[in-house]
Amino acid sequence: MKTFTFARAAQAALIAAAIGGATTAALADIKDYKFELVDQSVQTGSDKVVTVRLVDTRTGKPVPDAVIFATRLDMAPDAMQEMVTKVTPMPGTEPGTYRFKASFSMAGRWQLSLGAKVQGETGTVENKLVITAQK
Repeated sequence: MKTFTFARAAQAALIAAAIGGATTAALADIKDYKFELVDQSVQTGSDKVVTVRLVDTRTGKPVPDAVIFATRLDMAPDAMQEMVTKVTPMPGTEPGTYRFKASFSMAGRWQLSLGAKVQGETGTVENKLVITAQK
């Protein structure tokens, strides 16, 4: 009888641990990811490269292989939302970095808006980063 009770208690403990582990894994949230600028400023001119890093904020590690599907670069921080420029994706140089080529026609603050999907997560990472273009 004691063996049977012990076996059932052990089985219940394993089931509880499995459910608890699944619950912990489900706590990962798309809000645990963010984009960061590698360089805060660029020189004005055409074909300038902006590099961003996608980071898991829980671990501080870069996140490779995200699918970036939305990009916009405008001068919204300087109240000129209509001042928009084309953004062209380029290959990253290291895992977790994403590069874009753009023309910065005038000095000031430019806002890079990004939308991305992270492998294995539901939802979209969305960030707005401010880059300063200098003469």
